[in-house]
Amino acid sequence: MLGIAAGHGGGVPVNVVALRTPLGDEVLSLRAGDRVTLSGRVYTARDEAHLMMEERGVPFDPQGAAIYHCGPIIINGRVIAAGPTTSARMNNLSGPLLDKGVRALVGKGGMGETVRGQLKGRGVYLAFTGGCAALAASCMKYHNIYYEELGMAEAVWELEFDTVPLVVGIDSRGNDLFHDVSCKAKLQFSSLFR
Repeated sequence: MLGIAAGHGGGVPVNVVALRTPLGDEVLSLRAGDRVTLSGRVYTARDEAHLMMEERGVPFDPQGAAIYHCGPIIINGRVIAAGPTTSARMNNLSGPLLDKGVRALVGKGGMGETVRGQLKGRGVYLAFTGGCAALAASCMKYHNIYYEELGMAEAVWELEFDTVPLVVGIDSRGNDLFHDVSCKAKLQFSSLFR
């Protein structure tokens, strides 16, 4: 797929990689900053869902799966809103899913150094723009729910993504856009007060 990069004078052509779950080794060639689209079955999971999966097991096949950090609003089988949750909340909870074969974590705001290390040679973190819950929902369909007793926001929802646009925030080599921006901002800030 070929897209046009926003914010570049004259519209610079940019390759957009189309990904489909279940994901395989193709994610290992992605680089931080690459633009991708994600299609196929994706599973939501926030804090409580991660803990429940550690306790009771993963209710879906984790091999090649994508986990979306999201607490969607789903009414009568229709996805109404499905914006990303701050991924850093799952920093200490993602390892067991990656160990079971999950290939992509999707959310907003980046993740910590531990997850960056856990993704090396195994998977990627895909960044989703925050504040777009209704727009995101327009690219998603409901399929199933697991751990419904956790409530709407914390249950694991099986969604079908249809060409959802994302950016590789952390690649399988440990390159991290969020960490890079944070370091540059700290450097700029400290230079102002020398």
